[in-house]
Order: sequence, then C-alpha cells, then structure tokens
Amino acid sequence: MALLVIDFLVIVCALYAWGMTGWSESYDSAGTGPSSASRVASQASGLLIAGAIITGGGLLAKGWRIAGIVQLVVLGGAAALFSFAAGG
Repeated sequence: MALLVIDFLVIVCALYAWGMTGWSESYDSAGTGPSSASRVASQASGLLIAGAIITGGGLLAKGWRIAGIVQLVVLGGAAALFSFAAGG
C-alpha cells in the first residue's frame, strides 16, 4: 500500500511539472523550437517506466505477484500517458 501512495505522489509531481512547463510556455511569444513541455513529458515517461521495471520486476522476482502487477500497471500506464503527451 505504501508503494502505491509513493507511485501516485511521483505521478502527481510529474504531472505538476509538465503542467507548469506548458503553462509557462503559453507566455512565450516566439513559439519556435521544440516544446519544453514535451521534453518534460518524455523525461517523466522515462522515469516512470524505469520505476515500473525496477519496482514491479523486483516485486515479481520476490514472488509478490499482485503487488508487482499493480506496480507495473500503475507506473506503466502513467508512463504511456506521458509518452502520448510527449508526442511519441
């Protein structure tokens, strides 16, 4: 249960960073070049997929199937959503 709370905390922090970056870019008058928000989203996606592999895989290796699958689904799903937000 504690890992699930930590997962959601990491997801919320990544979502906040992505949202604040996108919001601050809305005030950029130039609008040229790659988006910083997409870079933040791809970094968040990488962080979340690494967390899913490490924690979910570790729990599965220890024999805790339900907890490992929950880790993989929650963190992997959030990584997929951030990957979609990053545009690739």
